[in-house]
Amino acid sequence: MTVRFAILGAGRIGQVHARAVTSNPDARLVAMAEPFAEAAEKMRARYGCEIREIDEIAGSDDVDAVVICTPTDTHADLIEQFAKAGKAVFCEKPVDLSVPRVREALATVEAEGGTLMVGFNRRFDPDFAALKAAIDAGRIGEVEMISITSRDPGAPPASYIKVSGGIFRDMTIHDFDVARWLLGEEVETVQASASVLTDPEIGKLGDFDSVNVILTTASGKQCTISNSRRATYGYDQRIEVLGSKGMVQARNTAEANIVVAGAEGFAEPPLLNFFMTRYTEAYAAEIAAFIAAVSEGAPTPTTGLDGLRALELAEAALQSARSGQAVRLGASAAAA
Repeated sequence: MTVRFAILGAGRIGQVHARAVTSNPDARLVAMAEPFAEAAEKMRARYGCEIREIDEIAGSDDVDAVVICTPTDTHADLIEQFAKAGKAVFCEKPVDLSVPRVREALATVEAEGGTLMVGFNRRFDPDFAALKAAIDAGRIGEVEMISITSRDPGAPPASYIKVSGGIFRDMTIHDFDVARWLLGEEVETVQASASVLTDPEIGKLGDFDSVNVILTTASGKQCTISNSRRATYGYDQRIEVLGSKGMVQARNTAEANIVVAGAEGFAEPPLLNFFMTRYTEAYAAEIAAFIAAVSEGAPTPTTGLDGLRALELAEAALQSARSGQAVRLGASAAAA
């Protein structure tokens, strides 16, 4: 079965997914929607798809699935619209910035018997997937402690930060999903510390740029997450998992896997410096998994519930950072 796609949004992430769809032999990009004519025309010219309005795509018989790459405040409405239209939906994170609104959207998908996958691409990174496979194979025994480092080379523009929902909902949400995936059980308490260390303007916008979070499960397993909006040495993406029998680690990805040694010492190539290059393979594998789920009528590997749980952790982290107290998940979800 060839899955016929439409992409909603021709921005940066829309271009990433368009490339993944058109590179997959089991998919075809039929149409796209984009309010800015210049961006729409560039995508049409590059991939040969039609430009259509969103309502037109919802009613199109030649579209099986949509990829939602529009601003966050449109996600929940579009998920509901396309679930009701009988289209399979892939939506970039987050589903919404409001936990109750996410629950409403998921209820609509369930009522319609729809298919929804939320874009947590890091689960599909080859190195992270190999790390998870080592855990599942029992090579390090029972998971006890996890350390996730995720630092950006630089902060996004102020215009983006204003609408992002803040660092926990925008950036750390990826790490919350990875933590749940690796811990193998739900988080019970969240303790977060947050500061403005890289750019005072971020603080003026009501956000943070430097955060640390400790997640603890009911059985006592722990995960520590370190985020910064500034890593002068590149895009820093590492995971280490300590188990009862050993440790497994996913290291950073550099431009080349070499070391040059001389009288002056050892030198290595710089790290990849942007998420679009660091996670190219992950985005392709993510879309491939969605295509397989749609073709086979199988559950998607990352679900709307995963999106909800990650957002609940983000809300709890924000509450903890503001109060200076650990937050239990049930209490956080009730307050959201």
